[in-house]
Amino acid sequence: MTETKKTPTALRFVFSGLSGMGATCIVQPLDLVKTRMQIQGVGGAAREYKNSLHCISTIVSKEGPLALYKGIGAALLRQATYTTGRIGVYTFLNDYYRQNYKGEPNLLSSMAMGMIAGACGAFIGTPAEVALIRMTADGKLPLAERRNYTNVVNALARITTEEGVTALWRGCTATVGRAMVVNMVQLASYSQAKGYFAQIFEMQEGIKLHFSASMVSGFLTTAASMPVDIAKTRIQNMKITDGKPEYRGTIDVLAKVARHEGIFALWKGFTPYFCRLGPHTVLTFIFLEQINQIYSKYVLGSTSGGSGL
Repeated sequence: MTETKKTPTALRFVFSGLSGMGATCIVQPLDLVKTRMQIQGVGGAAREYKNSLHCISTIVSKEGPLALYKGIGAALLRQATYTTGRIGVYTFLNDYYRQNYKGEPNLLSSMAMGMIAGACGAFIGTPAEVALIRMTADGKLPLAERRNYTNVVNALARITTEEGVTALWRGCTATVGRAMVVNMVQLASYSQAKGYFAQIFEMQEGIKLHFSASMVSGFLTTAASMPVDIAKTRIQNMKITDGKPEYRGTIDVLAKVARHEGIFALWKGFTPYFCRLGPHTVLTFIFLEQINQIYSKYVLGSTSGGSGL
């Protein structure tokens, strides 16, 4: 009996990172809008943007069209670390489960694996996340308060020298918490939806199946993760005044936002967040599936390649 050839584990991690980076190149403007929407209203300040479209037009008119891609270097670095880690770990855990338990993971198992994968990826990717948040938010600050990082390397270097190396992991708890929620929902719902569509609607392996499953995953992930994403954004963008941080932690952010801005402010920027996370989820999984299928077909000589999710 001929043993089925498998994609090396190291390459699975590489393919995961490449798929996230490809998706980010397309949706980066929406991520910038989401960040700007989330940080407005801090401390009861007046809202500059009425909605997502107004935010885009304001940025383009005041800062120029290229400002929509501000922080793209940090965004790509984030995907190279965070997505490589989270999807790579999740794929590895899925393979381990199938080999040792001789079957497909159930919903609870998929959720647990998603949480573990998200925590690992988030810890690795937090420095790039901090740089990304600051670079995308910089244009909204008064001129005197802007950090004016020239690129992601400059941002990481200046954060380290000006605030200490631990500042690179500022908001790590919130970032890991968000990632655990995101990946618990995103990866588990993608795996389960993919199996559901294949079984109930008899969809064959291909872009139609991947698109359908990832759209379900994107919507559920957006609704579940927005409050912790806002907390993460506020903490990573906050300034330390006289040694006192603006927020003490995730719970403090959520409480202050709900008290000063209203409970629904926890879902502020839902449209750009979904428009960013939805397509990013779709594109990431489609790119990942296609890369794996191309590798399986042309390198391994197999027609049954897939992401393993």
